[in-house]
Amino acid sequence: MERVELAVKGMHCENCVASVTQALKAINGVKLARVSLENEQADVTYDPSKTSLQALKDAVEAAGYQVAS
Repeated sequence: MERVELAVKGMHCENCVASVTQALKAINGVKLARVSLENEQADVTYDPSKTSLQALKDAVEAAGYQVAS
């Protein structure tokens, strides 16, 4: 398992948090996704043999938010 913190921009409310959380949890290999509106951050634990960091970023962006590098 690997853990990564993604800086997520564009969230404004708890519905945004739910959207990002749902997008991340829908990825095969994601074991845990905690999203903080206050910190503008997603803390994700995932299996690198099943998914990639890029897939996590792509999912957040597909949900309509930006991942800061």
